[in-house]
Amino acid sequence: MKPLNVVGFDPSLNNWGIAQGLLYNDYLRIDHLSVTQPVLPTGKQVRQNSLDLEAAEQLAHAAFKCSRGADVIFVEVPVGSQSARAMASYAICIGVLGSLRALGIPFFEVTATEVKLAMTGCKTATKSQMIDAAATLHPQANWPRYTRKGVTSITEGTAEHMADAIGAIHAGVKLASFRQLMAFSKPLQLQPTPI
Repeated sequence: MKPLNVVGFDPSLNNWGIAQGLLYNDYLRIDHLSVTQPVLPTGKQVRQNSLDLEAAEQLAHAAFKCSRGADVIFVEVPVGSQSARAMASYAICIGVLGSLRALGIPFFEVTATEVKLAMTGCKTATKSQMIDAAATLHPQANWPRYTRKGVTSITEGTAEHMADAIGAIHAGVKLASFRQLMAFSKPLQLQPTPI
């Protein structure tokens, strides 16, 4: 079977996690990890809505670029929040995802709980547990690393968003809707590295 080009997104206004790889019959290979962090102008004369619009444009550009050529995309779709600023972040992410669909780029939606369960088996997994699980399953990926006293470790800051993007893929291949779609196109035995 020809492998599928697969993309996982963990949308966030400040740290949009991206995982790209190949999904084979029996395993998942992650080829590239990244986090899009909008670079915004500083200064008090810049209105917040102008900054939000600039961030949305940068996020949309990155999401569109990664989506080109993808056979399947899985997204951990964010949920609303209590604070006004968090709701603005949520709205921008949903707007970028909506624009993907408006351009004819479909994706499968997964929840944060599905992502945690797929990666760790625990719906209350911590960020560190998610990173550890993703790094164990995909040690060859380009994780951000640092070395201290001769010990190399993964930098947790951006790695948590990368791990969630990988988790979106692991959760997505378990969706009944994805399995049904694959059943119509070709036989698929999904036991990716272990998903």
